[in-house]
Amino acid sequence: MKLTILGGGGFRVPLVYGALLGDHAEGRVSRVTLYDTDADRLTAVARVLDEQARGIPDAPAVVATTELDEALRGADFVFSAIRVGGLAGRAADERVALDLGVLGQETVGAGGIAYGLRTVPVAVELARRIARLAPHAWTINFTNPAGLVTEAMSRHLGDRVIGICDSPVGLGRRIARVLGADPDRAWTDYAGLNHLGWVRGLYVDGRDELPRLLDDPALLGSFEEGRLFGAELLRSLGAVPNEYLHYYYFNREATAAYQEAEQTRGAFLRDQQEGFYARMREPGTPALATWDRTRAEREATYMAENREVAGAGERAESDLESGGYEQVALALMRAIARNERTSLILNVRNRTALSCLDADAVVEVPCLVDANGAHPVAVSPLPYDAVGLVTAVKAVERTVLEAAESGSRAAAVRAFALHPLVDSVAVAGKLVDGYREAHPQLAYLDRP
Repeated sequence: MKLTILGGGGFRVPLVYGALLGDHAEGRVSRVTLYDTDADRLTAVARVLDEQARGIPDAPAVVATTELDEALRGADFVFSAIRVGGLAGRAADERVALDLGVLGQETVGAGGIAYGLRTVPVAVELARRIARLAPHAWTINFTNPAGLVTEAMSRHLGDRVIGICDSPVGLGRRIARVLGADPDRAWTDYAGLNHLGWVRGLYVDGRDELPRLLDDPALLGSFEEGRLFGAELLRSLGAVPNEYLHYYYFNREATAAYQEAEQTRGAFLRDQQEGFYARMREPGTPALATWDRTRAEREATYMAENREVAGAGERAESDLESGGYEQVALALMRAIARNERTSLILNVRNRTALSCLDADAVVEVPCLVDANGAHPVAVSPLPYDAVGLVTAVKAVERTVLEAAESGSRAAAVRAFALHPLVDSVAVAGKLVDGYREAHPQLAYLDRP
């Protein structure tokens, strides 16, 4: 099988290749094509992959190219992990918002909207090219904002595009371990949108073990989300939120912490990765070891400001394990290519899974996966507080899609103004103007 990775010069590509190296079953990926617009980054990542593959006789062949059509032709799976504007764009997203007193996080609030407005036109064009050049390929989207971008691509690829995220998987696995259960045997009742969902139950042998967690202060304080949100809020919700909901439940505190930080997360990653790619241009640099050190620092500093707000302290070693988006991607590919039926939490078109949203809305819910794709499982209705957040944010996503299609500045202003974390139409207008000035990609927002 041929796997094409769009954004093949991205820092996290070695995670995907590492997962492929551990797959020795019949029908595995035998060829990986890396596509990127930046040839230097492609060369750097290819060096890391080359070191990963040493000593592994059946390692998938790696080809790097800056020609999109060449990369897509003959692909069985397309993995999309692009970043329009790079990390410099993310840093600008954060700074423009913070200067106006609102959160600028990459996928949440103003920053997520700006990122979506930059990314959707590119993702739509990619979807059209995939539909034309690789119509039988399955597209796995990890490009953020993952739910929004997957919905944009689904308008051209239908159910053959599936979005993935490691956050809900990692959360479910952490809860299972805290409860002494095998994560591979537990069923996680999770529902919402990407970066806006809740674990409402964790079932082991048909029994919901989540109430036992919520009733035990010691257990709640033993994992990251328990420390991040606090026992009182979790008991009140009767659920464990995705970590990104900290930006909603503690918005003022999180925004203040980000404003006071010496450097935003995007600026930190921009500087860190610029250093990595610069070192990789030196012929004698040990590629894999350099990448691994950089990755470890990245993971240890994740959501540092939120943990400071909550008094959660440094990340424990047990919290450093994510859901492993590369493992989710591999499991998804296996299930489709080999009909190895499995259940995964994915971003797919809703159909009837969440009663508060229409059939075409992309949601993040448990899915049963087989050779015919991912089939969302109907989940119990969300409580009204969750419905309010989910429907409000979905309305924002739909307005971003409208703005991206029409080029309407007014629609872009409306998208910002509708978001629960942007509480002013006047501020929304300033955000649009600030982002248009910061990002040449947003020059298309020039219509009334």
